[in-house]
Amino acid sequence: MGRKYYWVYVLNCSKGSYYTGYTTDVARRFDEHLQGTDKCKYTRSFKPLGIAQYWRVGNKGLAMRIEHYIKVMTKKEKQQLLLEPKQLEAIFRCKPMLKNV
Repeated sequence: MGRKYYWVYVLNCSKGSYYTGYTTDVARRFDEHLQGTDKCKYTRSFKPLGIAQYWRVGNKGLAMRIEHYIKVMTKKEKQQLLLEPKQLEAIFRCKPMLKNV
């Protein structure tokens, strides 16, 4: 069985907002946000428009730390992070996926 990776992702949402989360499957999780089949109240109120950026991380604990790190950022800081996704690589040693979806 292969190694299980976690992903931290940032969604572009309606009204110019962002949502940050973590998962083991970005495509499935994005679909859940779109369909409203998850427990996430935020993306039911502010519809997701697309995936702004995502990073591959090694384990759940690290994914949770990175998610928190991004969630407490100001909107301006998040915008800067999305322009320069490699910032997290230097801090947390995670791999940004440079192909934005």
